[in-house]
Amino acid sequence: MIRVPSVPIPASFGSLRSGSLADHYNSQIPTCLYCLRQQSRKRMLGYRRFLTSFCNIRNGSRKLLPLLIFSQHRLNSTLIEDAKLHDFLDYLEQLKNYERIGVPKDAGTDSDDGFDLGRMRRLLQRLGNPHSRFKAVHVAGTKGKGSTAAFLSNILREEGYLVGCYTSPHLLTIRERISLGRSGGPVSVELLRNLFYHIKGSLDLSIEMEGGALTHFEVFTALVFALFSQQGIDVAVIEAGLGGARDATNVLCSTGLAASVITSIGEEHLSALGGSLESIAMAKSGIIKPGRPVVIGDPLQPHIEHIIRSKASSLNSPVLSACDAGIKSITRFFGREEETPYQCCEIHINIKEDIPLISLALTLQFLDLPDVKLRMLGKHQLQNAVTATCAALCLRNEGWRISDVSIQAGLEKTFLPGRGQYLTKKEAETLGLSGVSIVVDGAHTEASAKGLIEIIKMENPDGPLALVVSMASDKDHMAFAMQLLTGRMPNVVILTETSIAGSRFRTVSASNLKDVWFRAATNLGISVLDLGTINQWNTDGFPNLFSGQMNNNHSQVLLIALPNALVGDSMQIADDLLRYRTGQKPHLIAVTGSLHIVSSVLFGMALGLLFKLCDSQIILTSTYEMCKKIVAINRLIIDLVWHLFI
Repeated sequence: MIRVPSVPIPASFGSLRSGSLADHYNSQIPTCLYCLRQQSRKRMLGYRRFLTSFCNIRNGSRKLLPLLIFSQHRLNSTLIEDAKLHDFLDYLEQLKNYERIGVPKDAGTDSDDGFDLGRMRRLLQRLGNPHSRFKAVHVAGTKGKGSTAAFLSNILREEGYLVGCYTSPHLLTIRERISLGRSGGPVSVELLRNLFYHIKGSLDLSIEMEGGALTHFEVFTALVFALFSQQGIDVAVIEAGLGGARDATNVLCSTGLAASVITSIGEEHLSALGGSLESIAMAKSGIIKPGRPVVIGDPLQPHIEHIIRSKASSLNSPVLSACDAGIKSITRFFGREEETPYQCCEIHINIKEDIPLISLALTLQFLDLPDVKLRMLGKHQLQNAVTATCAALCLRNEGWRISDVSIQAGLEKTFLPGRGQYLTKKEAETLGLSGVSIVVDGAHTEASAKGLIEIIKMENPDGPLALVVSMASDKDHMAFAMQLLTGRMPNVVILTETSIAGSRFRTVSASNLKDVWFRAATNLGISVLDLGTINQWNTDGFPNLFSGQMNNNHSQVLLIALPNALVGDSMQIADDLLRYRTGQKPHLIAVTGSLHIVSSVLFGMALGLLFKLCDSQIILTSTYEMCKKIVAINRLIIDLVWHLFI
């Protein structure tokens, strides 16, 4: 049991004795008390910043304490990092964050409306041009770039290189965006904090000189380059944030670039990247540099691939496609080691004349990996693994020491949370769910939805299925819904809402998302029972609210919008509805639509483990039930907590 000092009670609550209140809570909800312990005002302001911006709370509310129990993911970051990184996080918070507010029209195009790379170069110059002090592989693409970067980074680490990898977004803490060293773990708090204080003067000057135009992503990217330079890495694997040509990462020059990788071209961020598939291809091909090899990942439409190859040809850059005739890959079977799923794959590369440069063709002639166990699931992840392998072979042709053994070991070692991730039984139990399989996946496009369906079929080809979905407003919701409905028809679909980068500004409403799914099902001739939009509920006996309707036709897809539900509530309701409709058959809940809803699940899981460690009797259940417990203990504690945050 965690013992926590008593919380001082404001004068307005003079009728309460702080000791008795703290002791009462100490025996009931130790994790809440841990959050309430006496801290500096600055840290409390950090908690308030999270609660007001990320959870969209504007006033004291009964939801406050449940949010501490099963909240959006950034509270975890606050609890872990704010003690040492609050200055850094507050500093970034003052800058314009396009991840939160959305990217302006044509901002990623190589045009007058595109982002100004000049200010990024001027910022780096004030920092001593750190990006010129290491070799780099630059990875762009609509989908798969994060996974490809992870695969390649681990291949290089297995060979013994000191690797820095920069990706986005993150799930629980901003430190995840930077993996450093041979272990591949997130950058330490101390390194990040110390570097920030060291370069803060230069950042302040740059922000002032640029009239406040420098963005959150630009400043953080510059700090990442400075960190990689400071740590003396051998190679950096850099994921582009948006597009390529005008992305803040596209300041790498040809002398420092080892290779460029374009994983895929799809219709995402259309407005920001010119409005067409062709303009997107042009934007992403902007990372190609003179004389440096280029790897193309997924199969592309001929005219789209022509755009990339033409750009490469104009710069005398050799191109290797991971879909060339001499490259074969298959998934042999899906298996498990204990509770860890994997796909056993074969990768064969036999290239003789496909590469423009003869010397490159000679070196890349043959690679045979007949038994690769990938922890990253699905055909799309196998393709990402092949793309990373091709990039590694390009580096080997350039004189880098990379063995076949390191390639296989790096591929097998790679695992990214929230990408086709099946939770273990114990992990599911920490969320208050037992006897159910749970997969979380950040899919949010038509193509990634197709990949998710394949992953679902691996585990649950025809059993009961529920989808819990939350999405950003700038995605193609109709295409996403139709792909999931046609690929593996669910029994239950729950639409909910989660914050994106600390705000609901870019979150599509659950009711609007439900309407899209209803239209998609109607267009496909699928019978749907629309249960409407529910703003308040009691999860005890929740299915009974609709028993009359649901008894009519068990073949209908149940559709319900829960705009105010936390993800844990939505998952619990999905479980209840599946059990009500299908009995105790083994069933699957898939949480998807964005990495932001996935992060909420992973954070809830972490808090569940914390509760067990604290020997608490409180089980993560629903917001409603938690509110009843809290109110039963002491109604005024909610106002007290809010007072402390203010």
